[in-house]
Amino acid sequence: MSRSEHEEQRAADSVDPRGGAADPIEEGLVGPRDAPGPAPEAAPARALLTSDNRFRTGRLAGKTMNAAILALGVPVLLESMLNSLVGVTDTVLAAELGLDEADAIGGASYIVWFIGLVVMALGIGATALISRAIGGARVATANAVLSQSLILAIVAGLGTGLAIALLAGDVASLLNLSPDAARAFRTYMYFLAGGVPVSGVLFVMTACARGAGDSTRPLYAMAARNVVNIVASWALSGVDLTRAAVGPGGERISSVWLENPFSFDLGIAGIALGTVLGDAVGAAIVLGMGASGVWGIRFKKRRLRPHWVTMVRLIRLGVPNFLETLGMWIGNFFVIMFVGWLTIAAAADGLLGAHIVAIRIESLSFLPGFAIGSAAATLAGQYLGAKRPDLARTAVWRCALLAGLVMGSLGALFILQSEWVTSLLTRQPEHLELTPTLLIICGAVQIPFALGIVFRQALRGAGDVKWAMALTWFSTYGVRLPLAYLLSGVDIPLPGDGVLENPMPDDFPASGLVGLWVALCADLAIRGTLFTARFIHGGWTSKRV
Repeated sequence: MSRSEHEEQRAADSVDPRGGAADPIEEGLVGPRDAPGPAPEAAPARALLTSDNRFRTGRLAGKTMNAAILALGVPVLLESMLNSLVGVTDTVLAAELGLDEADAIGGASYIVWFIGLVVMALGIGATALISRAIGGARVATANAVLSQSLILAIVAGLGTGLAIALLAGDVASLLNLSPDAARAFRTYMYFLAGGVPVSGVLFVMTACARGAGDSTRPLYAMAARNVVNIVASWALSGVDLTRAAVGPGGERISSVWLENPFSFDLGIAGIALGTVLGDAVGAAIVLGMGASGVWGIRFKKRRLRPHWVTMVRLIRLGVPNFLETLGMWIGNFFVIMFVGWLTIAAAADGLLGAHIVAIRIESLSFLPGFAIGSAAATLAGQYLGAKRPDLARTAVWRCALLAGLVMGSLGALFILQSEWVTSLLTRQPEHLELTPTLLIICGAVQIPFALGIVFRQALRGAGDVKWAMALTWFSTYGVRLPLAYLLSGVDIPLPGDGVLENPMPDDFPASGLVGLWVALCADLAIRGTLFTARFIHGGWTSKRV
C-alpha cells in the first residue's frame, strides 16, 4: 500500500465526518477522566483477544470460535430462508395465475438478482470495514461506515430503480417471452423498480449489523418483511391456493384448499406490490435498530452527510465486488437467453418456469452455505483486525466443513426425493416433468459448491476482492458459458437471419435443459476448486481494507 493510502486509512480510522477528531467519550473508547487525551488508534494486537482467543469487544465479545460461528451463521441462515421465501411466494402465486405469469416471474428473478448485485457490493464493503474496525476496537470508524453506507444505499437504489423501469420493455424482448408473459413481466418490474431504494436500505443495513457481529436482530426485520409480503401479495393478487393430486385415471387434478377472501384481484401487480410493502416494513425496522445502537454501532445525525474518505473506502471495496457479481449476472443472463432459445426451438412452454423452480429449490441448499459463508466473512475480518490471521484461517476452515456437511446432506435429498420436493413448489405438469431431473444433477455437486461459497465469502470479507472477481470471471466466461452453449445444443440467432449453429451432434446424450444444467453444475465444481486453491494460498491474509 502506498504512503498516501496509509494516510487515508489512518484518517478514516480517527476522523469523524464533521472533519474533526472522533469524540472518544461518545464512542465509548475512554472514560470521562481520560477525555483530555487522544483516543487510542487501536489496542495492542494480543489485547484485543482474551488468553483463550475470545473477542473482548463487539457483539461477539466473550464467545468461543465455535459459538461465534453459530451466533453469526444460524440467524443468517434463518434470515436467508426468509429472504428466499419472498421469491418462493412470488413464484407460487404466479404459478397459480398461469404459465405466462410463472415465466414472467422467472425472468424477473434475474432482474431482482441484478438489484442484489448493487446492494451486495455495498454490503460486502460495509461488512469488511466494520468487522475490521470492531476487531481492532475502533468503534468510531464503524459508526462512520454505518452512516455512509446508508447514504450510498439510498443513492444507488434510486439510480438502479430508474434504470430498471426504463429498460423493462427491452429486457422482456431479450428474454423471448410470449406477449402475455412480457406484459406481466413489465408490470411486475415497474412496481419493483419503485421499491429498490427501500430494499437497498434493508440489505445494506443488515450487512452492517453482521459486520458488527449481530446477525440476530436483523432476523426480526426479515420475519416482519415476510409476513407482510406473504399476506399482502396473496390478498392483493386475488389468487386461490390449490393443491395437485392424481385422479383415478392417473391424470393430475387440482383442488382449492384456501380460497382468497379479498376482492382486489390485481394479479401480478398485486404480487409485486406486496413484495415492495414487505421491503418497506423491513427497512423501517432496521433503520430503527441502527438509530438505537443495539448492534453496538449507531447512526449519528451529524454523520448523515457525505464523508468522502469513508465513501471512497466503501466504493474501493464495492466496485470489485460489483464487477465480480455483475460478470456472473451477465453470464447467467445469457443462460436465461439460452433457455428462451431452447423454448423457441422445441416449441415447448414451461422451460423457463421449470428452470426457475429448480433454482428456487436449489436455494434451499445454498442458503445454508451462504449463511455459514457470511459467518466466515465476518470472522475473517474480525480476526484479521485483531492481527490473528491464524485464527481467521481456522475459523474459515471450520465454516467450510460445516457448510459441506449441510449442503451435502441436502444434495442427497434432492437426488433421492426429487419428485416429492418439486411437488411442494408447483402444480404445473411441465414443471413436474422437467424439474426433478435438474435437481438430481445439482444434488451431485453440493459439496464443492459449498466450499466455493464459503471460501469466496471469506476472501471478500478479508478484502481480497480482486482475486474473488478474477476467479469468478474466469469461471463464468471460461467454463460456464462455453459448456452451457455446447451441452445445451442451442443454436444462437444472429442479427439478420443468421444462426450460430451448435457443433454438438443432435444425438448427444445430454442436451436441451438437462445438458444446460450439467454444464452449470460442472462450473460449480470447478469454481469451488479455484476458490479453495486461493484460500489455501493465503494471500488474502495480508490484504488491507
